[in-house]
Amino acid sequence: MKEKFLFILLAAAMIFTACQNSAKKAETKSAEKEVAAKIWTVEQAKAWGEEQGWLRGCNFNPSTAINQLETWQAESFDPETIDRELGWAEGIGMNCMRVYLHHVAWEVDKEGFKERMGKYLDIADSHGIKTIFVFFDDCWNATYQAGKQPDPKPGVHNSGWVRDPGDLLYEDSTLVVTLEAYVKDVLTTFKADQRIAIWDLYNEPGNSSYGNKSMPLLKNVFEWGWEVRPSQPLSAGVWKLDLSDLNKFQVENSDVITYHNYKGPEEHQAAIDTLKTIGRPMVCTEYMARRNNSLFENIMPILKKENIGAINWGLVAGKSNTKYAWNEPIPDGSEPPLWFHEIFRPDGTPYKQEEVDLIKSLTMEE
Repeated sequence: MKEKFLFILLAAAMIFTACQNSAKKAETKSAEKEVAAKIWTVEQAKAWGEEQGWLRGCNFNPSTAINQLETWQAESFDPETIDRELGWAEGIGMNCMRVYLHHVAWEVDKEGFKERMGKYLDIADSHGIKTIFVFFDDCWNATYQAGKQPDPKPGVHNSGWVRDPGDLLYEDSTLVVTLEAYVKDVLTTFKADQRIAIWDLYNEPGNSSYGNKSMPLLKNVFEWGWEVRPSQPLSAGVWKLDLSDLNKFQVENSDVITYHNYKGPEEHQAAIDTLKTIGRPMVCTEYMARRNNSLFENIMPILKKENIGAINWGLVAGKSNTKYAWNEPIPDGSEPPLWFHEIFRPDGTPYKQEEVDLIKSLTMEE
């Protein structure tokens, strides 16, 4: 009798475990279907890629702005400079700019901020240029404030660029409510705007020693994006291989694949070959650092051949000081022997005429 009773208990336990496993499988399948409904299918992504054609352009902030806040705040928004400099981009066949936003500029003047975004889009569109807008960013200065921005530090790369949301996210637990409202408001306002090519939800998550601390915000911003589900693709670019958890989440949840690579042609090609296996359209949203052998002449032809969007860092040398290299300041602010980024001087003359000639030879064929 005792053995029979133990057998019945064992059988019951096995049935219970099987039911649990079946329920877990059903939950997993349900979750996979839910994620698939939020993310574009491969077919949707490829249709978008065919419609866009070959995107090529720059990471752009006007030369008169040291950072995102100076770009977008009412007192320093500079449509004349934007129009002039995007005209130079149009002249060499560029058709897409990647432009950073900042939640503080929205927070202090929500409607004005969106009006200025609209004005920027009007100007860009008049030059045949689409836009990739960037929400969050883990790079450079951790703190920031509205109002007048600091003057550039002579010879220092991106001396005034600010993160968003930076350290404040870990100091103020209520900030996430503001960030959610910001993302959803902007996405909802522009969710059907065909002048926007991509929403880049988070630039280099995990940079500045944040590592996996950035994962909750990365997950949140995708969730907020899915709730609005704009007509444009959502993405967050992979940029560093050892951030494996972040990279996995980014490529598995992006409608189209975006990435950064500032290395030479062999290593860049290897990155392309890896990312191509995902089977979605690709855009390189940061490349071209002359000191690092990431050049227009050895990278841009590869990107064109592979039909990968080519968005280099920098258009016009200005207050961001990105003609100076990372970690190589020139304190007297004199001319660097080799510009790190940028195509044009502030007066519109090319830094290197041969580079501009090459860019035009690649873009004007389109």
